[in-house]
This record gives sequence, C-alpha cells and structure tokens, in this order.
Amino acid sequence: MTGQPARHSPPRAKQPGASSVGALRAIALVSGLYDALIGVGMLAGRDWLGRWFGVAAPVPPIHADLNGLFALAIAAGYLLPWRDPQRYRAYLWIMGPMLKGCGALLFIADHLLRGSPSSYLLFAAGDGTLALVTLWALLRPVRTPGSPTPNP
Repeated sequence: MTGQPARHSPPRAKQPGASSVGALRAIALVSGLYDALIGVGMLAGRDWLGRWFGVAAPVPPIHADLNGLFALAIAAGYLLPWRDPQRYRAYLWIMGPMLKGCGALLFIADHLLRGSPSSYLLFAAGDGTLALVTLWALLRPVRTPGSPTPNP
C-alpha cells in the first residue's frame, strides 16, 4: 500500500469487427447443430421421422441414407467457419443463403405444387430462417483494426 489511490483501467472496448465475427460464429454453431440433428435423424431415426411427418419411408432407403450423410457433411463443414468465420465466409455464403435459402423455397414449392405434407414447412421455416440470419450477418460491415468508425 503506497497511499496512492488505486488506478482502474477503463472498460475495454470490443475489438472492431468482433460483433460481426461473433454473430458469424454463433450462426455457424447453430447451423451445424441443425444439420447434424437432421443428418442423425435421417440415418438413425428414419422411422420416427416418417411417423412424425406423416410420410412413407423412402424406397429404396439409400435415398434417406445419402441425405443423412449429406447433412452430416454439411454440419462438419460448419466447424471451419465456427473456428475462423472470416476465412470461411464463402462456406457460410454457399451453405446459408444459397443452399438453405433455395432449400426453403423448394420445400414451399413442393408443398404448393405437389401437395407434400404441411409438416415439411417446418423445414422451410428452419432453413429459411437460417438463410436470412446468415445473409444478414454476412452483409454486416466488418471493421478491421485501425479503420475509422462509421458515422451514425
């Protein structure tokens, strides 16, 4: 104790661009979990999914197996942008707005044009929401250290 008042450092400001990077990491995590659950469901819970969605099992079953494997591969791919969102932005663009966005539109079109079950619209809602949130995060400006802060 020196008799001098304790010095407190001011609160640290977030690193510029950190908020958009954090949003991209969170989206990668949620999207990866979403696709992993779908993949596991297609591979291990096919009968339960069929009953829940009110659809017949695919014939031949390899179609569901391949779709489950595809979903698990996409989920594993999300580990890349989860670890380094800036470096793997292209993965987020391809699997988010492009794949999930187009997938949502296809689920809606299939329901309207071919009469697929209304329960399939849950996939449209899930894919569409993730596509829009990913698009929003990807379009946010990312400031780099030393760049001027935009005026409000």
